[in-house]
Amino acid sequence: MVRVLMPPGRAHQFHRHPAMEEIIYVVSGNAEQWVGSEKRLLGPGDAAHIPRDVVHGTYNAGTDTLVFLAILSPAVFEGPALIDAHLEEPWRSLKTPMVFPDLPA
Repeated sequence: MVRVLMPPGRAHQFHRHPAMEEIIYVVSGNAEQWVGSEKRLLGPGDAAHIPRDVVHGTYNAGTDTLVFLAILSPAVFEGPALIDAHLEEPWRSLKTPMVFPDLPA
């Protein structure tokens, strides 16, 4: 489990976890949560389930810091934990990729 503090204008852009399922639980703030090509707005107390290897993304949809828990399972697996997809189609057409100059590419 990871506790994430995501400032306004930030995101964990489209990506997938080949070997893990994930649950996103919003503690505070507002999230634009994508699971595949389906978008939902989540607020405090809302959750989303992401099946294994499904592309998804979490975007801060508010003016306050978004705080959420990301629960991933299983903890032990082979292969990469995460594969970025935000520059690939159809994801880049669903949500324009964001550039964060203060973060490594």
